[in-house]
Amino acid sequence: EEIEKPFVEIKWDAAAAEKDGYEHFMMKEIHEQPRAVRDTLSPRIKENESGERYIDLSETGLTDEDFTNVSRVYLIGCGSAYHVGMAARYVLEKAARVPCEVDLASEFRYRDPILEESGLVIIISQSGETADTLAAMRIAQEKGAKVIGIVNVENSTIAQECKNVVLTKAGREIAVATTKAYSAQLAVVYALAIRLSEADGAISRREAAELVEELKSIPDKIEAILSDAEKIKPFADIADQSDYICFIGRGVDYCAAMEASLKLKEISYIPCEAYAAGELKHGPIALIENGVIVIGIITNKNLVEKTISNIQEVITRGAKTLIITNQILPNNNFGYVINIPETNELISPILSVIPLQLLSYYISKNKGLDVDKPRNLAKSVTVE
Repeated sequence: EEIEKPFVEIKWDAAAAEKDGYEHFMMKEIHEQPRAVRDTLSPRIKENESGERYIDLSETGLTDEDFTNVSRVYLIGCGSAYHVGMAARYVLEKAARVPCEVDLASEFRYRDPILEESGLVIIISQSGETADTLAAMRIAQEKGAKVIGIVNVENSTIAQECKNVVLTKAGREIAVATTKAYSAQLAVVYALAIRLSEADGAISRREAAELVEELKSIPDKIEAILSDAEKIKPFADIADQSDYICFIGRGVDYCAAMEASLKLKEISYIPCEAYAAGELKHGPIALIENGVIVIGIITNKNLVEKTISNIQEVITRGAKTLIITNQILPNNNFGYVINIPETNELISPILSVIPLQLLSYYISKNKGLDVDKPRNLAKSVTVE
């Protein structure tokens, strides 16, 4: 039977497919992150009559009552999107005081999940075509859950099938290893966390406005880090021949460590892992010996002493160390230290990961590898 299909105009910017003088798309996209975050946040940050800024997520179709009545949040994604969910959990539980579960989509779809009637499912995908994430979304909607999809591609399957969608404005991302889409996803989940926190009364309007101001300042802080991008190169020259690299952090720093580890293994093929720093003594420290690279992330002032203690433990066992921090560290020899701008500790992963994206890039380039198209990987994982 003959049917009529609507015409859909695909609005691609031709300039997005050019490198604009950069050697690789990945480096171009790393430098596009301030714009990606700014474009993602700007339409969602509004100003009230008192001059206070607030988060407007009316595009989701969810009402104030919907946000107020959320009893639990389920965050679902794969790869970097899963790490976004991990970071969001810390923000939501700390600020909104809402219990959260974070699931790999490939596990969620097969474990017959139990979803609370008043729960909120947040589906995260760059392409909007990720097979396991799409299946997880369909299961959640079949169970009657409220679902929000965070995607970067407007005409993707998730964008079309999900009842409530928030589009990130990262623009077309060509390099297989995600950078700007990851940052844009983080920006959206932070905005969601602020909206949810204010709606359920966990924070006041004034506190929400302060968080919005902090979020609004993030693109400028990313630009500050990128203005000194080559500062990480000397450490890349040391690490590029390493056989094993370990990332450690506590709290949201652990989430950033997971993303940094994934980025490095994706494009450099160096075996690397991320651990919660407090877990070192529970096994991983057995791998530390002379010449092993350990990268620590420290952005929470309340955890500086504990993480520094872990750094000292690996140094005494011969490790070479790099620390990414926005804190004042005790005057000890910690190897390389990269300082980043200070921000609210809950949203620090959007900054701390930037130098480590650059590190991954420089290591891969040093090794003469294909930065944009690493072996065995695809930009969109459309199979299980």
